Amino acid sequence: MELDVRHAPDPVLSGVCARVDPLDPTVVELAEAMVALMRASPGCVGIAAPQVGHAVSLFVLDVTGGRRVESCAGLVVLCAPVLVAHQGREVRREGCLSVPDLTGDVARSTSVVVEGLVPGTGESRRIEANAFEARALQHELDHLQGLLFLDRVAGAHALFARKRYL
Repeated sequence: MELDVRHAPDPVLSGVCARVDPLDPTVVELAEAMVALMRASPGCVGIAAPQVGHAVSLFVLDVTGGRRVESCAGLVVLCAPVLVAHQGREVRREGCLSVPDLTGDVARSTSVVVEGLVPGTGESRRIEANAFEARALQHELDHLQGLLFLDRVAGAHALFARKRYL
């Protein structure tokens, strides 16, 4: 399955995603393709299904080797994920594949608990995360609700041109 990253203001990025059956073979195939795209995209730690044109409740995430990482659950692939607990608050800079030219300062919880279903097995998975992994999980959960980090910045003063490195 070949996937293309959608960029704002693509309408698929602003809709609430539908639940999917984690046992559906097309969902499993989509998840595998999303993992491959994430790994092939420099600096990318997560992708939600709407970012590749599918308005379904599915995301992939892996912060292994990232800066500011404290907790690390390894590869996380979840259908119908929900935020079940959160605490703390911190403002940090975020970027997104779907907003390639900007980054922004976003306030998010510093620790979270997320639960969802694993594609292919339907088993429940619970992730307890803090620091960067907590932020990344919240970022992907936002995509499933039709939100971009742009919707969470305090204003134009909190937006920045993305730095390009040669």
